[in-house]
Amino acid sequence: MSVDEAAVTVDATGLLCPVPVIELARRVGDVAVGETIALLTDDPAAAADVPAWCRLRAHTYLGAHSVTTTVTAHLVRREH
Repeated sequence: MSVDEAAVTVDATGLLCPVPVIELARRVGDVAVGETIALLTDDPAAAADVPAWCRLRAHTYLGAHSVTTTVTAHLVRREH
């Protein structure tokens, strides 16, 4: 799964913890169950925060991909 295949992309670059995860939570309802949302962030804390949020909310963390040298795309599949 790539960023280009995500149903919705949330750009949270320039925002620090906890704002990227708050934006992800706010937008996950914008995709249908089974679809993927991509969270773009340059906050290093997201590497731990996004998988933890997925575990707490019972969504699937599909991994992270470097978009640029500073921006990472975290991919999440909505499960419910």
